[in-house]
Parts: sequence; structure tokens; C-alpha cells
Amino acid sequence: MSSVQVATTVPAAYRRKRVHWQRIALHVFLTGLALLWLVPVAWTFYIALRPVGETETSGYFSIAQTLSFQNFIDAWNQGSMGQSFLNTALITGIAVPLTLFISSMLGYVFSRFSFRANLLLLMMFTAGNLLPPQVIIVPLYRIYLLLPLPPPLSEFGHWYDTYFGVIVINTVFQTGFCTFVLSNYMKTISKELTEAAVVDGASLWTTYRKVILPLTRPALAALAVLEFTFIYNDFFWALILMNHSDKRPITSALNQLSGGFFTNYNLFAAAAFIVAVPTVVLYLLLSKQFVRGLTLGSTKA
Repeated sequence: MSSVQVATTVPAAYRRKRVHWQRIALHVFLTGLALLWLVPVAWTFYIALRPVGETETSGYFSIAQTLSFQNFIDAWNQGSMGQSFLNTALITGIAVPLTLFISSMLGYVFSRFSFRANLLLLMMFTAGNLLPPQVIIVPLYRIYLLLPLPPPLSEFGHWYDTYFGVIVINTVFQTGFCTFVLSNYMKTISKELTEAAVVDGASLWTTYRKVILPLTRPALAALAVLEFTFIYNDFFWALILMNHSDKRPITSALNQLSGGFFTNYNLFAAAAFIVAVPTVVLYLLLSKQFVRGLTLGSTKA
């Protein structure tokens, strides 16, 4: 082997070895971060399995003498979680499709039509997500008391303390984010497709329904997962805009388990795990859509 061959092969082997050790170090680092993140989750589950009397006597940082799922049973019964889950299913089951439907139409307009206020309107929709909900809660509360609503949807004739009111505010606040994402995604779709549909005599509605929507299914699927997580985990709106606890969704219903003078944190930990089950299962089933939702519209197809 000549000196030239040695000079070219040795550095290449060295580079491969270096890359190999860098990859090992990266995996060790990521594994350590994952374990570090799982420590509080595992500890909370451990607390949920212990009776409250034992933790009061021995402390939370002690070896358990008794482990059982009694706290989970008590949390389900005392927190009326069955009704709360039904309330959550009603709110998310309407708010998520409604948000995606409105946002897809807005995204279609912003991505396919050029007019003077196009960019300004899109910026306004996006800026709405930057507004803290606490800023508008007082005027929103007063507006909800003044807006009329017929008896089938409201017992008292206004928007306050109704499923309708919570669905509307969740839809409004999530529409800006979804419109921004979908408009960027739709810009990657070739305009020749919509132009060909118009030449063939398709109306705007037909073009939107039969051309744009089928091509936007990956984005809609990813946003559906994200929006379900956002609306499911909402605590603020239902707590403020609903008076009766039996109407509140599951996250706001957790507030019922906290007492005025004493809070059973073992019971609370069990309830938190019950509440987290649907989102964890959904993430495990649709994790690819979650990852894709982070990069939608960032690159052109």
C-alpha cells in the first residue's frame, strides 16, 4: 500500500470512529433526559398507589408498606369523572372539527387569493394567539351574560354556564393557529391544480372541497391531534365561564378534589393520571402526526 493510500484511508476510518462515538454520546444524553423526565411521573404514580394515612405518618419520601389502586377508584367516584369525561367528549367533539373546518376555509382564501388586506388579516388571526386569555376574561364574562341563547342550549337564556359558550371560545382561540398553519401548507400545493379545476367549470366551493381538502388531509390529521390535546387540556375557560361543576370538562373537574382546609394529594395524583390517559393513548397511536404537526408548512413539497 502506498503512502498516498494510507493518508487517504486513515483519516476516513478516524472520521467514522468519531461519528460513531458522537452518536453513542447523543443516545446516552437523550436517554438520560428521558429518564430525568420520567422520574417525577413515576414518583407521582408511586404516590397515587399509597394511602394518604401512610404518607402523613411516614412522609412522601419513604418506602411504601401498602400499594393499591383504591385512590384511583375514589378519585373516579368523588370527582364524578364519568360525567366530566362526557362533558369533555361533547366539547372537544364539536370544537375540534369546527375549528378545522373554519380554519381550512380561511387558509384556502389566504393562500389562493391575493387582495390588499390578505397579509394584514392573516397577521390579525395569528396575533390573536399571542393575547393572554386573562386579559379579556372580564369583558368576555360580561358579554356572555348579555348574549341571548334559546332554552335548548341554555337554562338561563345567555351564553354563560353553557357548553355552547365554552365551545365557541375554544374555537375562536384555536382558529388563528390553525389558519396560520393551514395557509402555509396550502401554499405548497401547486396552483395549476386549482386553475385546472376552474377551467373545468368548478366553483370555489367545489375546488375547496374536491381539490384542496383531499390534498390537505395530512395537515388536518396532524392539527386534529394537536387541537384535541389543546382543547382537552383547557382548564381556564371552563373554570371561569361555567358555574355548575357538573357541566365542566375533566380538567376543570379536578378542582373539585381540592378541599378548603385539606387536600388529599394521593387522591389528586391518581385523578391526574386518570385525566392524562386519553391524551397519552392518543399520542402513542398518532405520534407520527404529532411530529409532522411541528414542521407543517416549514418546507415546500
